[in-house]
Amino acid sequence: MGTLIFRTAAPFLTALMLLFSVFVLLRGHNEPGGGFIGGLIAASAFAIHGLAFGVPAVRRALHFHPMAVSGFGLALAALSGFLSLAFGVPFLTGLWTKIPVLDVDVSTVMTFDIGVYLVVVGAITSVALGLEERE
Repeated sequence: MGTLIFRTAAPFLTALMLLFSVFVLLRGHNEPGGGFIGGLIAASAFAIHGLAFGVPAVRRALHFHPMAVSGFGLALAALSGFLSLAFGVPFLTGLWTKIPVLDVDVSTVMTFDIGVYLVVVGAITSVALGLEERE
């Protein structure tokens, strides 16, 4: 467990890092960033939370086993690729559509990035928690 100052600052730092990771994720399919670096930032946030409060606190915060998160992300990324095959274009070709009610463009590029984000968050968090448990 960390010091009093670290335990006090960790929740704010974790929340800020998770928010920044989502920002990096969402801007990544148009600008530098994306699922991989956003996932690393989020996994680092969970590692900081684990150092401050212990591994059980992180497991409670995640609600799912980290490898289940990683598996879901892998399935989502693969689905993004196979969706393009269903439309008769090469594997992992980007497809876009517009949601008229929200006036938002949605693409398979974004769903692939979200899948990569979840794979990285799950895998790196699983490794970090395993290392923290051994201390």
